[in-house]
Amino acid sequence: MSLDDIEALTFDTGGTILDWHSGFSAALAEAGANHGIDKDWAALTNELRRRSLKRMLKLGEHAPPAYNFDDAHRAALDEIIAENGLDAFTEAERHDIAWTRPHNFQCWPDFPAVLPNLRGKFICASFTILSFRIIIDTARRNGLSWDVVISCEAIGKYKILPEAYLTAAKFLQLEPAQCCMVACHNFDLDAAKGAGFKTAFVRRPGEWGAAGPPDPEPNPEHDIIVDNFPDLAAALGVAL
Repeated sequence: MSLDDIEALTFDTGGTILDWHSGFSAALAEAGANHGIDKDWAALTNELRRRSLKRMLKLGEHAPPAYNFDDAHRAALDEIIAENGLDAFTEAERHDIAWTRPHNFQCWPDFPAVLPNLRGKFICASFTILSFRIIIDTARRNGLSWDVVISCEAIGKYKILPEAYLTAAKFLQLEPAQCCMVACHNFDLDAAKGAGFKTAFVRRPGEWGAAGPPDPEPNPEHDIIVDNFPDLAAALGVAL
């Protein structure tokens, strides 16, 4: 099948659509300021992200998941607090960092205006390891209208397990090759391609803050490689 056969775009949402780094780093800095503590909040933000992702990728491979991404955020945060002398952070501050802020992450500015145009031609799904509630809340905050939200929370098998991608396609009543995974992460796109999806890499150089993303160069095997969402629309033949 060619790109002309694509009927659905399935979007990685954390990182590709949502700016998690700004949200978490601001929350950590604010809690630190409350207690007169100064740390490298950007570095701790990235460590929080790494640890929470590690808890989620391939979750469900050997046993049904016992937690979701909200729980992973809190567990990673509690470790970072214990290891970095941040025990003064109150329960309210911890809840704000691990729950309230992720549910209020802002979109990257190039996405909201493009989504309605993409929906005119394709089914547009948030296909994510984030919890349903994070996607619901961030969609409401940012004025996003997804056609459907497919959280691995419902599948019971998390990316990058092939079952996650195959089940998402099944939910959409499409063949995998009729779906295009859109992400800024090679690990997600490579797994999607292995399951039969088309793949589109959208660069997000600021995803990890000034440190830059750990894997910024797209795999040249991806079907589409672009710098932003207007360019993705153009590559898919969608007028803005």
